[in-house]
Amino acid sequence: MIARNLLIGAAVAAALPTAAVAQDAPPAEAVSAPAPSDAPNAMADFGRDTITLGLGLAYLPDYEGSNDYRFAPGPAAIGTIGGISFSVLGSRASADLIPSPGGPSWDIQLGPVAAINFMRSNRQSIEDARVRRLGERDTSIELGGYAGIGKTGVITSQYDKLSVSVSYRHDVSGVHRSGIWQPTINYFTPLSEKSALALFASAERVETKYVQTYFYVPAGQSAISGLPTYTTGRGGWKNWTVGALGTYSLTGNLLRGFKLVAGGTYRRMINDVADSPLVRIAGSRTQWLGAVGVAYTF
Repeated sequence: MIARNLLIGAAVAAALPTAAVAQDAPPAEAVSAPAPSDAPNAMADFGRDTITLGLGLAYLPDYEGSNDYRFAPGPAAIGTIGGISFSVLGSRASADLIPSPGGPSWDIQLGPVAAINFMRSNRQSIEDARVRRLGERDTSIELGGYAGIGKTGVITSQYDKLSVSVSYRHDVSGVHRSGIWQPTINYFTPLSEKSALALFASAERVETKYVQTYFYVPAGQSAISGLPTYTTGRGGWKNWTVGALGTYSLTGNLLRGFKLVAGGTYRRMINDVADSPLVRIAGSRTQWLGAVGVAYTF
């Protein structure tokens, strides 16, 4: 649920050249890079403190594993202040506490992650009556951290960036009482002074209690919902995701002014989670998500 609600925020953030990290799902990380060398105004801006605010609209599944889709808005805020990068993407926040050296170089990333998980917390947003009858789950609070490494100047120019990272967050609210591991790889490249492209891939590994909370169908709930009983799933790799994001500046360059962003992801549910009736019968192992938005950097 977090990943779906936050793609808009991730789309706004990941395609922008502001140093911030968002270990979310899909597009998980917002990467940093200045504009190309033929953009002197953008180059003059690189290294200064910046804040980007964005708002978008996503078309996404009703719940993780659903085959019904809906529209949902999503906010985003990312920035760098005093060398410390931060991001607030919908219901997820993170910070990179190690300042980036800037320019073609290696970048060590380390910091905290916090997320609010709304998975199946509102029956009104779920179209499938069988899943609605399974009842709601409380909203969970997940806290953790991430570590990663990035290299600026790798393929297309001295300003593109390749990053790899891994995050871990754990439910501290007593809802699913389990942890989530997420490795992520991101590639970002400015195409011109006004446009940029980001590509990404990630996966999620969950513990057994996560599967029990969100994907089990006990005997009592089976009779109510009409879905078959499912209580044998265990923790492990839950899904993998690939996607792309793009941005185009409307009133300046990539480092200031208004810009449009758009992106999409393909996610595949796998293993015991994919075998749950919520996915196999009521939903789909294949998950698509698209988002468009607008952002402003100052």
